Amino acid sequence: MKKYIAAIVLLVCSTLSAQVQFEARVSKTTLGLNERLRIDFMMNVDGDNFVQPSFDGFRIIAGPSQQVSQSWVNGRSSFEKAYSYFLTPNQKGTFIIKPAAIEYNGQIYKTAPVKIIVTAATEQPRDPNDTQMSGDENLYLVADVSKTNPYINEPITVVYKLYFGNIGISNLGESSKPKYNDFWSQNIEIKQPVAEEGIFKGQNFRFIVLKKVVLYPQKSGRLKIEPLSLSVDVQLPTNRRDMFGRMMLTETTKRVSAGAKTINVKPLPEAGKPDDFSGAVGDFDFKVTPSKTNLKHGESLDLVVSVTGKGNLKLFSLPKPVVPNALEMYDAVHSEDISTPLSGMAGKSSDSYAIIPQYRGNYPVKPMQFSYFDLSSGTYKTLRSPQIMINVLDGPTPADSTATGRNKNKIAAVEEFKTIKSKTNLATIDDEDFFGSNLFIGLLLLPFLLVPIIVLFKKKKEAMDGDISGNRIRMNNKLAKKYLSEAKKQINNKELFYIALEKAMHNFLKAKLHIETSEMSKDNIQELLLSRNAKPEAVNDFIALTENCEVARYAPSSSVTIQQDFDKAVFIISELEKQIA
Repeated sequence: MKKYIAAIVLLVCSTLSAQVQFEARVSKTTLGLNERLRIDFMMNVDGDNFVQPSFDGFRIIAGPSQQVSQSWVNGRSSFEKAYSYFLTPNQKGTFIIKPAAIEYNGQIYKTAPVKIIVTAATEQPRDPNDTQMSGDENLYLVADVSKTNPYINEPITVVYKLYFGNIGISNLGESSKPKYNDFWSQNIEIKQPVAEEGIFKGQNFRFIVLKKVVLYPQKSGRLKIEPLSLSVDVQLPTNRRDMFGRMMLTETTKRVSAGAKTINVKPLPEAGKPDDFSGAVGDFDFKVTPSKTNLKHGESLDLVVSVTGKGNLKLFSLPKPVVPNALEMYDAVHSEDISTPLSGMAGKSSDSYAIIPQYRGNYPVKPMQFSYFDLSSGTYKTLRSPQIMINVLDGPTPADSTATGRNKNKIAAVEEFKTIKSKTNLATIDDEDFFGSNLFIGLLLLPFLLVPIIVLFKKKKEAMDGDISGNRIRMNNKLAKKYLSEAKKQINNKELFYIALEKAMHNFLKAKLHIETSEMSKDNIQELLLSRNAKPEAVNDFIALTENCEVARYAPSSSVTIQQDFDKAVFIISELEKQIA
């Protein structure tokens, strides 16, 4: 009898479990970045211990809210219980809402995963029954662009403003950040946004300035600025009032987007472009200033080449002075005093060269020139510096090159008319047999001599094959030489040149410091090089040149600048090769 009862109980339980339904229902499977998603977890039993999914890629703006309904129809009962959420997406993409779970009669039930596709922000017709969408006409995010058709390296500004009408706003969060591909950009800090009054679409609005950016386009053509999107908590007035007669508010979350902007960038004109033009655009003044012009033997002077004014001061290179061989000139020390307000970069960029004379005499520093594109006139302008005379008052005198030249000519004349030899030295030819000769004995013993050499070579090769660390160092050395050679080949292709140069410098570090790519932080490289007796100047030059490779790919540069960077890389690697213990 007990067996029958147990069987009946199992049958009933299995029947009940088969009737349990637990599923996830969504309002839509494809939605825009500025839309909301409703998801309901429905069950036909009173399940316990509801576990919600993580909702990766979404933010919960309302929920969970629970509804329970039970009805009797024609003697049959129906039960339904639901947990509801309102979600807003954080970014574009394809997302999976993982299963939710409940417990019923000791068993765990889960919903099926739900696939949701989030697209770009779209304009959707307003649903009059959807209270969450009210207030659309009172909230706007606008990107004001100062100029949509600039020249390359002409500054433009983008100011992002949030306009709002008779509503309250709070908790502003960036859902997607704007992207400035092919622009040099500088954010202008806004410490605390302040609400102001303004006119928008012919109506009075309040607005706050959220973001200010200065942009310098780096190439011509149609360049796109990706939009800024915000998630904003909005307090909307309703028709209801509280017991004191005050209007009641309802709160919702809105997603607003400034929309993408397209900038049509004009190339700089080719007509009249100077040969020494290095990409400077703006309004500048050019000076070459020596710290002194009269000095004694052993003293040094600083020759400062500087450009001041308004324009893309960080995006071009300064011309390099040419001095006589009797003056020893060291590499430049670059300095900048540049500010970037909303109108664009302004200030001073300079290179300071230390010069030490070797001999007594008067030495001219040739006049220098600097060319730039003037935006106000739309033409190229060239500024020239005067010749500078360096007077060295004492010290050794250089050798008399004229006398040396006369001596060389005299030697050449003597060699030209030297007589032909008049005596002949004749030697008899001995006809020696090959058998028993030294060559015969050498060839006979050669195999026996080669055997130990082959054995030693094989052992050495096995040892080298087993030396994983040494092989990696040798490989990195080869790669450094390979990429340095590749950089020289690509010297007329700026982007490929700097990619190869950066790889060469990284592989040199791997070979000399025995480190991997993951360990190549600036501080770690500096510490390791200094610990290996490298000079601080060489270390700083190496790090500066490595960091410059990434910036130089997009900044305008001349063939002279690229050649200078290659020569500098060869010099720095050579110096570190000597210094590293």
